Amino acid sequence: MRTRATAFVALLALAGCGADPVWAPDAAVARARYVHDAPPSITVYTVISNRDNSGAHSALLINGSERVMFDPAGTWYHPAVPERNDVHFGMTPRMVDFYIDYHARETFRVIEQTVPVTPEQAELALLRAKDYGAVPKAFCARSTSSILQGVPGFEGVRSSFFPGSVMASVARVTGVEGRVIYDGDAPNNHGVLMTQQNVILEE
Repeated sequence: MRTRATAFVALLALAGCGADPVWAPDAAVARARYVHDAPPSITVYTVISNRDNSGAHSALLINGSERVMFDPAGTWYHPAVPERNDVHFGMTPRMVDFYIDYHARETFRVIEQTVPVTPEQAELALLRAKDYGAVPKAFCARSTSSILQGVPGFEGVRSSFFPGSVMASVARVTGVEGRVIYDGDAPNNHGVLMTQQNVILEE
């Protein structure tokens, strides 16, 4: 019988080890920069299959001197949100809603875990996300856990390739608050993404 580890090794082989670097121009990043008025926080997003409860994706929303989304090896894209190696700048409330809506659908739910942090913790997380580099496919949980482990208060986060394992360890971080987000959108989210893009472009 095939073990979970063996199956994951096969997945890595299929996914390959390369990452596609993306580097938005300075002007685009500066123009999109968004400062949120809420207290500093780090939010972990985990996409979970509604069919078998397996973890499908991990990401970080970091609210410090600016608010960005670290979406490692993710597929979400919006023309109003410039990207530098999996770090998306300009994460306004509307863009965060778009991000969640893109992932939550009939076949997947999104788990949101928010931890209040100090400004120093938030800035360290921002720096680590910006410095991490482009993430290869299937390494979303590994990169997310790596960034968190370097931030005081998150040392207990488990290093793992499995989003569900990272989510479980984040649940033990002091002060964490969570919610589960469901959506009845069709399994194919291409239409959701196109709608999101058109709403902004037409304003």
